[in-house]
Amino acid sequence: MRRAKDSGCAIFLIGHVTKEGEVAGPRVLEHLVDAVLYLEGERSQALRILRGVKNRFGSTQEIGLFEMRARGLRELSDPAHAFLLDPSVAHPGSAVVAPLQGTRPVLVEVQALAARSAYGIPQRVATGFDQKRLAVLLAVLEKRAGIAVSASDLFLSTAGGFALDDPGADLGVALAVASSARDRALPARTLVLGEIGLSGELRRCLDPERRIREAARLGFETAIVPAACVGDLAVPAPLKIAAARTLSEALDHAGLGAGR
Repeated sequence: MRRAKDSGCAIFLIGHVTKEGEVAGPRVLEHLVDAVLYLEGERSQALRILRGVKNRFGSTQEIGLFEMRARGLRELSDPAHAFLLDPSVAHPGSAVVAPLQGTRPVLVEVQALAARSAYGIPQRVATGFDQKRLAVLLAVLEKRAGIAVSASDLFLSTAGGFALDDPGADLGVALAVASSARDRALPARTLVLGEIGLSGELRRCLDPERRIREAARLGFETAIVPAACVGDLAVPAPLKIAAARTLSEALDHAGLGAGR
């Protein structure tokens, strides 16, 4: 720190992370420096995510997306291609959400697989999504929407290992599970937004207009959103909005309702 102040140069200190997810060594180091950055990624994938957990001179909500190539890391200017397959092809158990990373919406595919359990206690395995939040959504799906999943093994993952912690992705996760349970795909080129309450009501998510604009830019045709978002929403043509007040209404819009 003294050297940096005397010379005016930037100094990078590179450390490793323990199994508990903490920076190894004395924590006083984090208090000394101006910024703490984490470079994350799975060994089996080329995607790398740069996150800031401390920044004295800016926001810690932004991320950098990079791809490992033969000559090093290359910035992903359009991250949608890293987290989406062809949106014109629909598969059962798949839904597209648009979590915000700071002010930047990133379209991510959520995949779910529900299958009859061969064990006494059904398995619940989630990659890239909080397992406790998943348990809440499954209970709401069964109690409020009649989607029976309590006796099924359930596996949930996000494309590219993306960590999905935005409440606005709740509805997408729930519809992906319902799609797999009913073995029916959502309509192609459909974006799903919304937070789910314990009563099955859909709540407004943060900055829906920015997410919808990103979906329209990528050729999506429909967005299933909470009705509370629609009043002051500027919708870019030709994308259409399907508004829903409850989880059951959202299932109907997605073609996954009980009567379909």
